[in-house]
Amino acid sequence: MELLRRKCPVCHSADIRYHSLYATKNHGGRVIYKCDTCPVYFSETKKTLMEGLKTPVSVIWQVIKARTEGMGLNAAARTFNKAKNTILAWESKFTELHQVLFLYALVHEFFVSVIEGDEAYTKVQKNVPPDQSPGWTIFLMDRASRFIWELECGKKDRKLFQKAIKSLGRIARQTHDLSIFTDGERRYGNLLFEICHELVNNGKPGRPKKTFKRGVHVRVKNKGSQAHKKGRKRPKYQSPWREHPETFRTIAETDIHANHAEAFWSALRRKCATFRRKTNTYAKATTGLQRLLRVYWVVHNFLRVHFTIREVPAVALGILERRLSVHEIFQIQIA
Repeated sequence: MELLRRKCPVCHSADIRYHSLYATKNHGGRVIYKCDTCPVYFSETKKTLMEGLKTPVSVIWQVIKARTEGMGLNAAARTFNKAKNTILAWESKFTELHQVLFLYALVHEFFVSVIEGDEAYTKVQKNVPPDQSPGWTIFLMDRASRFIWELECGKKDRKLFQKAIKSLGRIARQTHDLSIFTDGERRYGNLLFEICHELVNNGKPGRPKKTFKRGVHVRVKNKGSQAHKKGRKRPKYQSPWREHPETFRTIAETDIHANHAEAFWSALRRKCATFRRKTNTYAKATTGLQRLLRVYWVVHNFLRVHFTIREVPAVALGILERRLSVHEIFQIQIA
């Protein structure tokens, strides 16, 4: 598996060989490798999650597992007899691992992908009106495999949506047929059209029409009553922009509902302590909320077997051939 292949941390060459073995205090023997391309000697834990850590992987995993099952930071520190700063340092390492795994997922090519998009609000630091809160989280998930593509938090503005839609545009380039469904949020389709569109040259006079890229579908469910609005009413299900004329596949209205996203929010409020409402365990800052969301992204996509599909989402999507063990996750080179 290319993800687990060890490389030189300096020149990134795979031409390395065994050099020697050294003993550690808590982890037994570890291997020193030598790079044949550049004169560098490095340990097997160089540029991994285990670099500089003395705590066994089994103990770290028990803490991380408890944190992604709903335990708060203070409760985890008391239960496992670890300092809060130590737990925060472990969780921060998953932010760098998230970048590596996300890029690894984007290099794969997918034939058909159906993605649901949604956003939810939670308190950050203090209780303020939703439009002023920096605790909005945008969510993009592959419907069939339950693989989470994007889990980003921040203030509900154009910057937050644009970052997520840029990731969606990169997914569209790796997919022959991409569909995105969302409930009531037209910005998904509008921003995707700005990033991922093409001109239709049909030989007719006039300016060529702009459409979504070929094979890209976007459907919005317009929620709420429109009886009080003047003028022409919007249809309940619609595409915010014109689709490419060579995009032939039709989408049934029963498939447009973002039911999987709603179920995910219910699960996340149980499993993520900083994402709850009406409690005193909400995040004190956006960085803390994003840090734990990164941890949850790695555990959900690459370690935990999903209850519905009975597989790890990364395996169901075709990114991995088999489920990775906890020790293998901690051995992935970050850079």
